[in-house]
Amino acid sequence: MKRNKITLLLIIALLSQSCHTVPVTGRKSMSWIPEGTMQSMALSQYQGFLQQNPPIGGADADMVKRVGSRLKAAVIKYCQDNKLKGSLTGYSWDFNLVKSPELNAWCMPGCKVVVYSGLLPVTANEAGLAAVLGHEISHALARHGSERMTQGLIAQGIAITADIATQNNPQVNNIFNQSIGIGSTLGLLAYSRSHETEADKMGMIFMAMAGYNPSEAIEVWKRMQAKSGPKPPELFSTHPSDATRIANLQKELPSAMKYYKPQ
Repeated sequence: MKRNKITLLLIIALLSQSCHTVPVTGRKSMSWIPEGTMQSMALSQYQGFLQQNPPIGGADADMVKRVGSRLKAAVIKYCQDNKLKGSLTGYSWDFNLVKSPELNAWCMPGCKVVVYSGLLPVTANEAGLAAVLGHEISHALARHGSERMTQGLIAQGIAITADIATQNNPQVNNIFNQSIGIGSTLGLLAYSRSHETEADKMGMIFMAMAGYNPSEAIEVWKRMQAKSGPKPPELFSTHPSDATRIANLQKELPSAMKYYKPQ
């Protein structure tokens, strides 16, 4: 009986340490992988990616960094105003543009952000880019990748240990990449519908605080919808259809507009 009580207390302690309150939505998320571990894995993968895909310069790269800087300031302010500074522990913000025709962008834990040049015709302008980057940063801030990786490791029967970040295991690395969206169109497909909707809501608020009109998020997805080919029914998809996403964004727009102050 005494051993059972001790085991229960250990489980409760572990669960409490693994619980994270998502900024903006207040949802309680659960992950067995510490944020520091995710950031350590992210840094290694990020450096490897940039070695194989060197960042490019020029006006578009300057725009990516400019938009990223404004979003960074907005997220920091939101966390300070809402006593959530701990959510940004270990963050080392970085924004890069790489040359690729893919419609892709992603943000690793710790806010390591990459935008693919093929995405820019769809984002079309700074506000459109802010919509995508705000969404991607929100995935990192909400720790969606950690949630997804926990699920992936459990599904594959891989033990979640303290040294998971240093394991030279291709299967673990693959699950990590899938969890944060590398290799997926827009980086968004790795996440569940609930994660997508949550990141949309958070991203609109952050882009509004950064001085970008949040209504542009709706226009980005209208352009994406026009560009996309046939898709499977939403029932069989891990992410919302473009039409559903647009409807959700329109629903959240009035709340986001309260934070909007043009710069």
